[in-house]
Amino acid sequence: MNKKQWTLLKILLALFALNSISLYFYFASSHRHLDDHRRHTLPGITQHRGPHLSKPWPIIPSYLPWSLTSNVAPKSCEAYFGNGFTKVADVLSPKAAVRSGSSWFRCHYSDTLRSSVCEGGKIRMDPEKIKMSTGGEKLEDVIGRTEEEELPEFEDGAFQVEAGGKGSRLKRKNFVGDEFLDQFLPDGNVLKHTMRELVKSIVAVGETDFTCQEWVDEPTLLITRFEYANLFHTVTDWYSAYVSSRVTGLPNRPHLVFVDGHCETQLEETWRALFSSLRYAKNFSGPVCFRHAILSPLGYETALFKGLSEHIDCQGASALELWQSPDDKKTARLSEFGEMIRDAFGFPVNRHHSDKAVSGDYNVLFVRREDYLAHPRHKGKVESRLSNEQEVFDALQRWASNRQECKVNLINGLFAHMSMKEQVRAIQDASVIIGAHGAGLTHIVSATPNTVILEIISSFYRRPHFQLIAQWKGLEYEAINLDGSYANPGVVIDRLNKIMRNLGC
Repeated sequence: MNKKQWTLLKILLALFALNSISLYFYFASSHRHLDDHRRHTLPGITQHRGPHLSKPWPIIPSYLPWSLTSNVAPKSCEAYFGNGFTKVADVLSPKAAVRSGSSWFRCHYSDTLRSSVCEGGKIRMDPEKIKMSTGGEKLEDVIGRTEEEELPEFEDGAFQVEAGGKGSRLKRKNFVGDEFLDQFLPDGNVLKHTMRELVKSIVAVGETDFTCQEWVDEPTLLITRFEYANLFHTVTDWYSAYVSSRVTGLPNRPHLVFVDGHCETQLEETWRALFSSLRYAKNFSGPVCFRHAILSPLGYETALFKGLSEHIDCQGASALELWQSPDDKKTARLSEFGEMIRDAFGFPVNRHHSDKAVSGDYNVLFVRREDYLAHPRHKGKVESRLSNEQEVFDALQRWASNRQECKVNLINGLFAHMSMKEQVRAIQDASVIIGAHGAGLTHIVSATPNTVILEIISSFYRRPHFQLIAQWKGLEYEAINLDGSYANPGVVIDRLNKIMRNLGC
């Protein structure tokens, strides 16, 4: 290398370093600006410094600022996956609450998702007026319990707000009517819209009737889960909770209260990792008041679920690309969310495909479907999506052990018997993820860039769940569509050989 080339190389390296430093401070300042804005506009947001200290937000490569303006185009990628909640309705004004010391309440509505993120300060919950099972029990202790027992039924006054100011007496009255609910919390296609029913149960009372046995100072998400033991539906709940936290500009990761009576599952490991703490509504012994409560929309109302029935024309892109060239047809939000999950478990978020194969090894993760007891009404048997799964796995083992071009490690993805942290680790370390259509493949939301997804699809289960997630993350996706549920191992290996050659193996 001559002197001129060496000088040019040093200039390029210096420019790269300068750009990296600029991006770091840009993203860091975006977090601080958003936090400062919210702390100065809403009362009741406090950073608790007691024993339940809130976890800070991490700095992640795919983070882009969550705009609080209304300049988000309907049906754009940001409207679907980011802050499309641009229509704000103040039921009780935050500004008035500052003066009077009473409650405040508002909803942020998305025309695109037809859903709201609602939040309020000085919100009272009375667990005795919520009819449901306790929740959080060991699965084996509640076998046979019905879903109706686990989902909440709210009496009027299950939630209360204080209106009228200091020393006031106020005739108890419903907080909002059906017109407000139809506009901001429509039923849509949800048969039992628990967040709508929760808001409908809110009663406005005067200060003298607003009594609390316990106060929660930290911002807290109130969440009702439905298909809580299914990974795909739980990921939609995780994403909804994450979006709600960002839309409301929380300065730290919120605490959680499950307003449902579901038993404990292994998926709670990720809930606890992502957020600051977790309690069930029935864990409170009496009326509890929240300084700042956020109602997270149902997972059914996220783009992850709505994409199964409506066309969402979005492609995954890097945050750097979108920062330099904004595009309504591209998104980095699912990558941002996947990095949140990886960071929550302590995994590096700057790893890319080139890091995986630096030693010449490539991991091919085979996500398996296993029999296991998922919830109280489950018989412990999973539906077969690949009738000869073991035969395919055995063939892949022989293929991997005999491959000469490079070293391939076939990972046996027995997710039902792995912790959530182990599952996420296997996903992030994989160069190729292969499996029959099943909820376990939802983990690809945490896959690193350039991971290749190969889905084996039975003719009985042709659904677009994982093709869409791959598309929205910008991952290469391939499918083997079967006639029935039997896969020819040779066809699977031929497809894998092609993928490995494209990866340089």
